[in-house]
Amino acid sequence: MSQTKIFTSNEIDEAAALLKAGQLVAFPTETVYGLGADATNEKAVQQVYRAKGRPSDNPLIVHVASFAEVKPFAAKVPPAAEKLAETFWPGPLTLILPIKPGALSLDVTGGLSTAAFRMPENAATLALIRAVGHPLVGPSANTSGKPSPTSAQHVYHDLNGKIAGILDTGETQIGVESTVLDLSGEVPTILRPGQVTREMLEKVIGAVAVDRHLVDEKEVPKSPGMKYKHYSPNADVYIVPRDVQVWQQAAAAFPGKKIGFLAPATILEHFPGTVQFELAPHDTVEEAARNLFAGLRALDEETDVILAAAYPEKGLGAAYMNRLKKAAGGKFISRDH
Repeated sequence: MSQTKIFTSNEIDEAAALLKAGQLVAFPTETVYGLGADATNEKAVQQVYRAKGRPSDNPLIVHVASFAEVKPFAAKVPPAAEKLAETFWPGPLTLILPIKPGALSLDVTGGLSTAAFRMPENAATLALIRAVGHPLVGPSANTSGKPSPTSAQHVYHDLNGKIAGILDTGETQIGVESTVLDLSGEVPTILRPGQVTREMLEKVIGAVAVDRHLVDEKEVPKSPGMKYKHYSPNADVYIVPRDVQVWQQAAAAFPGKKIGFLAPATILEHFPGTVQFELAPHDTVEEAARNLFAGLRALDEETDVILAAAYPEKGLGAAYMNRLKKAAGGKFISRDH
């Protein structure tokens, strides 16, 4: 394939034409960039796995432009799904529903009897889906296992020459992927945390469980991002609490290694002259989540070890730490390390 083309929001029809022809076009959402293919075109969906180097048992999220587009595929639509869509769509919430036999290819579902659906909050992408006339699968538009892309430049870095195009509307706003909620069982269950928190969901539909188990190599995950090693750069990543003394200890723990500091400004100011990426200028978890993947990518270009700041696991912090723990393979540096 020739060089990947960058499309602006004024060139949606051209991007849609490529998708209709069975080619791949990455698109922006409010969370990360997705790798788009017509969800009803099995050969196009198979190309997604090849372009990403993605395991074939990993299901894909189906992106729709309205809740009505879910109904032709779903075996049943529980009232909770309607309420949640009314409240959070378009937005960073993915709903897993049982689907009609044969409604979507096994390449979309990972061989499961369920599928994941979401309506992204990005006007250009919603227009793209409408222009194609079919929902689009949209796993993160990166090389599988690497940090997710939050800009068109990240997508181009990983997939130039492997996909036909990228719809570019700038950097994403949230920076970590959507909350995934499984509605196919008796109790609604969060499979992947995101900006839409358990507390937010429970205000709409009542009790919600959280699945914290780690998917092993033989198990088919119901949601992307459930396997342990994920979002990972080539450099070794270690999680460090936001305590300057611990950071000083961590900085001395890797003699002979080039260290990158992924931290808020309040930490970075103590390490002048080092390789740094400012994670959160005002030390908020919203900034940290937005910049996490960009920081991992930037520091991976020039370091052997990345020290990354921890945040409390509440609200959006649960999603941030979920991604960071997987990027680090669970490696922490504490005061007693």
